[in-house]
Amino acid sequence: MASWLGCVPTTDPEVNVAGKRKAPTPASSKTGTSGSRRSWAFGTRSSIGADGARRTWSERLTFRNRPRRTWKQWLVRGVTYVTVTGLVLALLAVGGFVYLYKTIDIPQPNDAFLSETSFVYYEDGESELGSFAEQEREIVSLDEMSEHLKDAVVAAENRTFYSDSGIDPKGILRAAFSNASGNSQQGASTITQQYVKILYLTQERSYTRKIKEAILSLKVQREQSKQEVLQGYLNTIYFGRGAYGAEAAANAFFGTSAADLNLRQSAVLASVLNNPSGLDPANGKDAKQRLKERYAYVIGSLLEVGDISEAQATKAGKRLPKMPEQEAESSYGGQKGHMLTMVKKSLQGLTNKATGAPFTANEIDGGGLRVTTTFSQKAMDAAEQGVLDAKPEGFGDKELHIGVASVEPGTGALRGFYAGQDYLDSQINWAVSGGQAGSTFKAFALAAAIDQGFSLRDTFEGNSPLELADGTPIENQGDADWGSAIDMIYATEKSANTAFVDMTLKMDDGPQAIIKMANKMGIPPRKPGKQPGFPDSSPGLLPNIGVALGSQTVSPINMANGYATLANGGVEAEPYVIEKVTDADGEVLYNHKVETSRAISADIAADVSFALQENVQDGSGTAALALGRPAAGKTGTATATDADGESVVSSAWFAGYTPQMSTAVMYVRGKGNEQLQGWLPSYFGGAFPAETWTAVMRYEMEGLDVEEFPEPVYVDGDAPGGLDTAPSYTAPAQPTRKPTREPETEEPTKEPTKQPTKEPTPEPTPEPTPEPTPVPSETPSGCGLLGCPDPDPTPTPQPTPQPSQSPSGATAASDRRTAAPTGPTTMTTPFAW
Repeated sequence: MASWLGCVPTTDPEVNVAGKRKAPTPASSKTGTSGSRRSWAFGTRSSIGADGARRTWSERLTFRNRPRRTWKQWLVRGVTYVTVTGLVLALLAVGGFVYLYKTIDIPQPNDAFLSETSFVYYEDGESELGSFAEQEREIVSLDEMSEHLKDAVVAAENRTFYSDSGIDPKGILRAAFSNASGNSQQGASTITQQYVKILYLTQERSYTRKIKEAILSLKVQREQSKQEVLQGYLNTIYFGRGAYGAEAAANAFFGTSAADLNLRQSAVLASVLNNPSGLDPANGKDAKQRLKERYAYVIGSLLEVGDISEAQATKAGKRLPKMPEQEAESSYGGQKGHMLTMVKKSLQGLTNKATGAPFTANEIDGGGLRVTTTFSQKAMDAAEQGVLDAKPEGFGDKELHIGVASVEPGTGALRGFYAGQDYLDSQINWAVSGGQAGSTFKAFALAAAIDQGFSLRDTFEGNSPLELADGTPIENQGDADWGSAIDMIYATEKSANTAFVDMTLKMDDGPQAIIKMANKMGIPPRKPGKQPGFPDSSPGLLPNIGVALGSQTVSPINMANGYATLANGGVEAEPYVIEKVTDADGEVLYNHKVETSRAISADIAADVSFALQENVQDGSGTAALALGRPAAGKTGTATATDADGESVVSSAWFAGYTPQMSTAVMYVRGKGNEQLQGWLPSYFGGAFPAETWTAVMRYEMEGLDVEEFPEPVYVDGDAPGGLDTAPSYTAPAQPTRKPTREPETEEPTKEPTKQPTKEPTPEPTPEPTPEPTPVPSETPSGCGLLGCPDPDPTPTPQPTPQPSQSPSGATAASDRRTAAPTGPTTMTTPFAW
């Protein structure tokens, strides 16, 4: 038998290198190329054991037959395995945490939680009117918060706040186990974690957000002190009732500041922040009971941590503090919504000194601005109460719309207005939208005529109708004749349409001159431009022959401002509503500067004012005599043509002033120019509008000195065409005043039934079907070059005035004048009232 040491084949397949017989070779053993069996690696097949050593078949069989491990061995083995695995996972977790800590940066804060409420004040800068807010919040320092509040929140929410690292590992594990077990999802947030979640993250419930929350909490903890974190938390957390932050919550729940909260009030706020809706006692008995339970927990927590004594806890725990009933009215209810809307629109057109750009929506809603307006509580209340006192009984505000505006002469400040319906029911502000101006526009025509050289004593055609060159008739109300040559004082009293159209035709480019004068005095042009106003345009203000009769749409605010120019001696002031804007720290961002310009001379203003005073004394505006002090004003009653071609009374006005205040009142119906005739008990401007004006002004003038207007000057220049009647003027015995002071033109004194004695049309249409809009188109239907003339009707017109009523006497009713217009006269035939 031959054998070799090493890796050498043996000739006997049954014998190994040690001379011992091998175990039988499996049938699967392979042979060499010669067909003989061979074994390699020490002459036998082997395998590698767990210890790395090669084992023979016999050894392997022996290994398999070893006795099984005991349970202790298995335990040791399992513990070893778990320990090793745990160490590996811990190392991976630490590595992952380090990686995340280095890669997750503190993001930009959520904008909404950095926002601060902007407050709006009345003219005194102290009385709050309302506010703008993405979230109702007023940021205050920690020193401006009650110690009770700080202690209560920490005791209830995070007792270890001042000592922990910003996170609660035990709480996180507890919440994770609960969530993994399928229970309701739990938080486990410290105050720092809650602050981070509010300021930087979302309210999503996920493990990913929780990990980010923990990492960011650690970072915030390193970068901010505990005081800074608590201050930020108490200024951002939601307490309910729309209040974000402690200051807003103190006001919402108790009508006080965060600094003045007592122990019980503080405990309530520390309770409700846990569940703002479910713990608000305003939400029912169940919510109140839940609040009592949470409140008891908070008081107990304060006692346990030693922040209060047992005596304090006992006393505070007896009952909840008194909470004022929550106001059901929205902050935008009533007229306040209209006021705040006007303020916001005005702010967006003003320049912020800090940025050099207009105030943005974000700055207004969340910039912590302090906005002082021009609005006076007295004037706002006067406008609303005056409307309620004088409007006809039985008429709601869904169909009857009344717009009122009061502008201060000399400054242009809008002190008060009445927009119509509750803002929550309708957002149309009728003090801004306006309506057809009617004969209130004659004041601007009179100023333009005197500016061109005419005089109050110059006379014009007062009989009706006045036929234009193309045969178009211009009529007075009731087709009344007031005389063939009546002066402008008498024409203003009677609101004689024929006289004003005759005057317009005799002026140099009369229609355009009247528009230019109106613009100078404060009425915006037809299209928006640089001139300010509310709104900044007057649709329909076109150079028609009848422009003085008022077919154009004018807002009560702009009308009041135009009349304020007369009250201010001819000096116009731009209207405005924003007096001052500061930031939360008091830095001035905007300060209004009164902008004025002379529109007409003081003498012309005095003459126009005199004519308007006479209208109050003896004309269509005698209802204003009840004010009991000098007043000047003009009535207006406009007509338009509806979709069916019928003439409708579309608006009724009274605009007037004292030396201290200018106010305009407008009545419209439905969409803005629907039929008033046959619907209102009396639709003339001298009835309900004049009575409303008087009621409003009575409230506004209360406590103010009685001031007189300047005497008339009777300015007389070189009128176009050489018209100048002053040298031959002979004053009548009583040219303007009537001993009984009874109105003889537009309206009678108010009757119990408020029914006029004569209707201007034989068959009124109480329910027309027009399709107007609050701001009519530039030229309403039925309005030609003459426009839509304004009826200033009189219930008892006198067919032929006495000679003493006009400087030149009156002609017979059949004597009609034919005007020679200076421009084209193609037009429809309106009823010129």
